[in-house]
Amino acid sequence: MKIVCQNEDFEKDMQDLVNLFYEETDASFSLTHSFKLDGNDVESVIKVNESGESFLSVFSVPSEFDDLRRKSFLKRSFKNQLYDILKKKSGKTLPWGSLTGVRPTKFARDLVERGEIKPHLITESLVRDYRVSMDKAKLAVQILGNQNCIIKNDKLVDLFINIPICPTRCNYCSFISNELWTVKDKVEEYLQCVFKELDAVKSMIADKSYIVRTIYIGGGTPTVLTAEQMDRLLSKINYPVSEFTVECGRADTITREKLDVLKKHGVTRICVNPQTFCEATLKRIGRKTTNKQVLDAYMLAMEYDFVINMDLIAGLSGERLGIFKRTLSTTLELYPHNITVHTLSVKNAAQIRGQEIKYQSDVPKMVEYAQKTLLENGYKPYYLYRQKHQVGGLENVGYFRDENVCIFNIDSMEDVASVIAVGAGAISKRVFNLENRIERQPNCKFIGDYTSRIDEMIEKKVKFFS
Repeated sequence: MKIVCQNEDFEKDMQDLVNLFYEETDASFSLTHSFKLDGNDVESVIKVNESGESFLSVFSVPSEFDDLRRKSFLKRSFKNQLYDILKKKSGKTLPWGSLTGVRPTKFARDLVERGEIKPHLITESLVRDYRVSMDKAKLAVQILGNQNCIIKNDKLVDLFINIPICPTRCNYCSFISNELWTVKDKVEEYLQCVFKELDAVKSMIADKSYIVRTIYIGGGTPTVLTAEQMDRLLSKINYPVSEFTVECGRADTITREKLDVLKKHGVTRICVNPQTFCEATLKRIGRKTTNKQVLDAYMLAMEYDFVINMDLIAGLSGERLGIFKRTLSTTLELYPHNITVHTLSVKNAAQIRGQEIKYQSDVPKMVEYAQKTLLENGYKPYYLYRQKHQVGGLENVGYFRDENVCIFNIDSMEDVASVIAVGAGAISKRVFNLENRIERQPNCKFIGDYTSRIDEMIEKKVKFFS
């Protein structure tokens, strides 16, 4: 279903809202939006093209608003009008109401920092002004209260290194990541280019007097590298950081030799991600690990005193609420420092795109159960983000215990720190806190393009941070 707006600036946001209510083939009608401005008074009309129905909304823009706040107010009002129409026509409500962005908590924080609402009125404002459910509004407030590590200083940066390679590809995955067997003969060349980019980045950091606060090596699955390759990579990085994360992800890539290397180079946090403890599901999604491998890898990692995160996914193919409950129970028995609960997102690049997702009605129950159970077991939510095509319009939430938040995750999702990103598919981000402005600079997505254009990537990055 498509919506055509009189003002193209509003069209994408309103189309994103439509997409949360309807899959492309589920709606047999289209919409047209038009409006009239008479000073501060607005008449907004949304017309259902096939039936000829028209829905009128009349409101006024506060006269004290500047141009930016005026545009924001109009967009919010139009989206709320559209939300109410779609709610009536579909019989559905969305947990995040008319909010369509990736970062609802950042959105709420910005409202407070701009002086649009008082901190104690965040919940009320999200529910009243954006149609957010009371449960999600309260969750956002909880998360904001747990983000005590935020430091807004444009000289502080996070360093991200991407290793876009995995042992196998999960059928829900939409990342630009390569199965190891398809790029095995290119790994060494890729590493040499990463080293070259890192050398340039280190010179740039010194020249610009940046302070590296955290390092995050992600992917993909960085631990597909051999221990020797990982040792060479980590030898390139020697900053005294507050946090150093390496995503180990797949248990079948974790060995004592590799963990020795991580510990030797000061890594403080790793991810051991089961996604589910149902082995039948693991086979269905193409994740060739067993529960024993996950448990063995976790117990081995515990010997090194890492902060450990475990990812779980609500909505995996064929899973009902009962299976998810057993997975969460097993995870809680392990008692990792962080547990991240993802809602399944089926993007265009995923192998399962277009396939029917069974038991969708169980997914909100899984997310609700996870939140309730984790809170009861001493965990607290500390960061949240949303993705397109998430089942039920839901979200991903990271939980922590004993003050072990991931600073990099908060910095990234709240857009409060610049990220210098190295490797194929990595996107650097420059945050100008005083100007309330963000710019992004992507590297080439694919390994072959990245290695053949490495000098160009370096030149662009140095210029971007100049």
